[in-house]
Amino acid sequence: MKFELKVMQGTQVSWLTLEATDRQSACQQVQAQGYGVLQVRQAQGRWLPAWPLKAQTFNLSLFSQELLALLESGLSLIEAIEGLAEKEQQDHARAVLTRLRTALYEGLPLSQALALQPSVFSPLYVALIRASERTGDMVQALRRHVAYQAQVEAIRKKIISASIYPVLLMAVGGLVVLFLLGYVVPRFSTIYESGGDKLPWASRMLLRWGQLLQGHGEVVLMGTLGMAMLLWLVFSRPASKAWVMQQVWKIPSLGEALRIYQLARFYRTLGMLLQGGIPLLTALGMVQSLLPQELQRALQKVIGEVREGKPLSSSMESHGLTTSIANRMLRVGEKSGQLDEMLGRIGVFYDEDTARRVEWLSKLLEPALMVVIGLIVGLVVVLMYMPIFELAGAIE
Repeated sequence: MKFELKVMQGTQVSWLTLEATDRQSACQQVQAQGYGVLQVRQAQGRWLPAWPLKAQTFNLSLFSQELLALLESGLSLIEAIEGLAEKEQQDHARAVLTRLRTALYEGLPLSQALALQPSVFSPLYVALIRASERTGDMVQALRRHVAYQAQVEAIRKKIISASIYPVLLMAVGGLVVLFLLGYVVPRFSTIYESGGDKLPWASRMLLRWGQLLQGHGEVVLMGTLGMAMLLWLVFSRPASKAWVMQQVWKIPSLGEALRIYQLARFYRTLGMLLQGGIPLLTALGMVQSLLPQELQRALQKVIGEVREGKPLSSSMESHGLTTSIANRMLRVGEKSGQLDEMLGRIGVFYDEDTARRVEWLSKLLEPALMVVIGLIVGLVVVLMYMPIFELAGAIE
C-alpha cells in the first residue's frame, strides 16, 4: 500500500510518498532515514491502476557498480558523482545524480544526500552507506552491495527464464482454443443444425455455443472483454494481490518454496547489514519490510526477545523464521562471533536450493501443460467430429 507521510528534518517540513505493508512499517522506513514523522495517511488510490511502463526507475545496481569502479580508481566521492552525472543520458537518472552532487557540495555526507531522495534510494541502502561512513570503508560496503545485487539478479533471471516457456505454451494453447471456439465451431454449427436432439449432449452444448457466437458475437466479445477488464482491475489492487499470495502460500510444496525464498533474501540482507557495522536490533527492524505480513509479525516477536537478551537462533527457531539447517549454522555463527558471515552463507545455500526447485518445477510443468492443452484441443475437435463418426457408423 502507498502512504503519504508529513515529515520533519531539522526545521524543514515536507511530504513523502512510499510503499509499505502498514502504517508502522512506513514510519519505520522514514525514521531510519533520519526524519521525524508528523502525520501518516494512506494515499488515495485511483480506480484505474497506473500503467507500469510510464514509471522511470533509477538503476541502483548500475549506480553502485559505477561508483565503486570510480572510487577504486582513486577519484574522490564528489568527482565520481560528477562524472556519473555528466555521462548519464537519461533525464531522470541525470536529475537524481545532479541532486546528489548539489547536496554533497552543500556539505552533506553521502548517506544524508541519498536520504533526501527516498523514492530512489531504499532505507537499507542509505543505512549501509551511513554505517560505512562511520567505519571509513565505503568501497567495501559498495562491493558487498554489488555482490548482493548480483546474487539477487541471478536467482531472478533463473525464475524468469524457467517461466518463459510455460507462459508461451499457455498463450499459444489458449489462442488455439479460442480459434476453435470462436471461428471453427460456429461454422460447424450450421452443418449440425438439423441433427437436433440426436446429437450427443456435449456436441449439443458446443452447437449452442456456436449458435450464440453466430447470432450475438459482438455481445459475447464485449462481455468477455469487460469480464477480463474487471478481473484485471480487481486483481491489480494490493488487497487482492495479498489475498492471492495468501492462497498460494497455503499450497504445501509451493508455499514452502516461497517461504524459503523469502527467508533466503532475509538472511542475505541481514548479513550484509551486519557486515556493514549496523547493530543487530537496528538491522532486524530494517529488513522487516522484506518479509510477508505473517513473517513480519513473527519477526516483531523475535526482535522483542532479542532485546531481552535471548539468542537470535533460538528466538527465530521458536517463531518459525528458520529451518533445521539454518538454525545449526546460526548457532555456529553465534558461538564463533561470525554471525554476519554465516547469515550470508545461509542465504547462498538457500538461493541454490531455490534454483534447484525452480529447475525441477519447470521440467515438470512443461510436459504437464502440453498434456492439458492437448487434451482440451483434442476434446473440442472430437466433439465437433463426433456426429460425423456416428453418421458413418449408421451408414455402415
